[in-house]
Amino acid sequence: MPNSVPLPPPGFDDLSVDEKIDYLQSLWDRITAGPDTIAVPDWHRDILEERLEDDHDAPEAGDTWDVVQKRLRNGLDGQR
Repeated sequence: MPNSVPLPPPGFDDLSVDEKIDYLQSLWDRITAGPDTIAVPDWHRDILEERLEDDHDAPEAGDTWDVVQKRLRNGLDGQR
């Protein structure tokens, strides 16, 4: 790394958890700004291919995105 940055950057520990998450999301957005910025490993592609085949073979086996979102939101609401 050409310019070493102290970890964590100055002031990071003073941020609230929400601010830290926003900060990290902003960094990630900058890193992934270009579609070719992050290489996708072959093993990710292999897993995706397997899951697509599974879905093709038994489309009724999984839940819809709406159902998954609802389950996740209900789980998160119980943690607050």
